[in-house]
Amino acid sequence: MPILPSQRHLFDIPREIAYFNCAYYSPQLNESRDRLLEGVRAKSHAWTRLPLSFFDDAETLRGLWSRVFGGDADGYAVVPAASYALSTAARAIEPHLGPGDRVLMIADEFPSNVLPWRRTAQEKGATVVTVPTPADGDWTSAVLPFIEPRVKVVAISTCHWTTGARIDLEPIAAAARANGSSLVVDATQTLGAMPFPMDSVQPDFLTAAAYKWQLGPYGVGLLYVAPRWRNARPLEESWLARDNAEDFTSLADYSDTYMKGARRFDVGEKGSLNTLPGAIAALEQIEAWGVENIASTLSMTNSRIAAHLEQLGFRVPIGRHRCPHMFGAVLPASYSGNLVAELRKRHIYISQRGNSLRFAPHLWVDDHDVNRLLGTLDELVR
Repeated sequence: MPILPSQRHLFDIPREIAYFNCAYYSPQLNESRDRLLEGVRAKSHAWTRLPLSFFDDAETLRGLWSRVFGGDADGYAVVPAASYALSTAARAIEPHLGPGDRVLMIADEFPSNVLPWRRTAQEKGATVVTVPTPADGDWTSAVLPFIEPRVKVVAISTCHWTTGARIDLEPIAAAARANGSSLVVDATQTLGAMPFPMDSVQPDFLTAAAYKWQLGPYGVGLLYVAPRWRNARPLEESWLARDNAEDFTSLADYSDTYMKGARRFDVGEKGSLNTLPGAIAALEQIEAWGVENIASTLSMTNSRIAAHLEQLGFRVPIGRHRCPHMFGAVLPASYSGNLVAELRKRHIYISQRGNSLRFAPHLWVDDHDVNRLLGTLDELVR
C-alpha cells in the first residue's frame, strides 16, 4: 500500500505540538471545522431550512459509511455515541436471552460495551462471562475457547482500547455463527484507521464513535445493523424514523410504519445536529486517503516508535498481536516518574490506560514529531 506523506497542513496543529493521542480524541480537520461553523451560522437564518434538510446529512453519512466501511447504506443508523448504539443492540437482543444464557466479553473492556450487557443479563437471568487477559497478548486465541453453546452474545471490540492489541474478528465471527451467537462489535478504536472485513465478519451490530479515528466531531457515531435485526424494537420512538416524516403537514397522522433499513435506530432529531456536516467532511477525506493507506502509513510510524521503545527497555506487544495504528507499551521497571506528564510539559502528548502508555499517531504526525518524541524519551528514560 502507498505510504502517505504527512497531512499536517489539513489540520490546525501548531508546530510545537507533537500529538500522538488520536485514540483519546482526534484533532479536527480544517474542512470539518469550516463546515461546522457554516452549520452553526445557518441556524441564524432559520427560514432557509426546508423539511428535507432534516434528512439530507444523515443520508449522505449512510452512503459514506457504506462506501468506506462496507455493508449497505440502508443498514446504517446515525447515533450520538457508541454507548447509545450498544444499548440499542442490547435492547434488540434482550427478548432472545433467558436464564442460563451467557454474554461473552473481554477483560477490562471499555464500559460502553459492558454496562448495557450487565443490565440486560440482570433483567433476563443471564450471565456475563469475561475472557481473562492472555499472558501472550493473543486475544483471538484466548476468546475462541469461550464460545460454547450457552454463549448467546459475543460482545467484543476490534482491538483492546488500552493496549491496541489486535483482535482478529474473522475466526471469532465464524465461531459465533457456528454457535448461533449474536456478534456485537465496538470498532471505535479501529474504524477509519484499519480496514474492517465487513463481508467476512458479518456482525449483527457494529458501532463506532466518530471522534477518534474517523476524525469527526464529538456526538456523532454509526450503528450498522444486520438485515435480520432491522425489525427489532429501537431504543426510542422518533417521529423522524417514520415513513411519513418528510411530509410535515401529516405528522399528526401518526404512522406505525418505520422507514426502511436501520433508520428506526437513528437518534431523534438527527437532522438537527449541526455536527453532521463536520462528520461528512472527515469521512470524505478518509475516503480520499483510503483506509488501507492510512493503516500502512501509521504502521510504519508505529514500528519505528516501538523499536525505539524496546531499546529503552519498554515491554511492547509483538507485531502480529498489535494493530497498525496504535499500541500500548509498559514502562521499564527502573522508571518511577510520570512519563505522560513529563512529555506533556514538552508539548508531546500520549495517554496512559491501565499500566500501558498508549501511542496513537495519525497522518498529521511527521518526522519532526517522531524525532522529538524519541529524543525526549531518550532524555527521560535512559
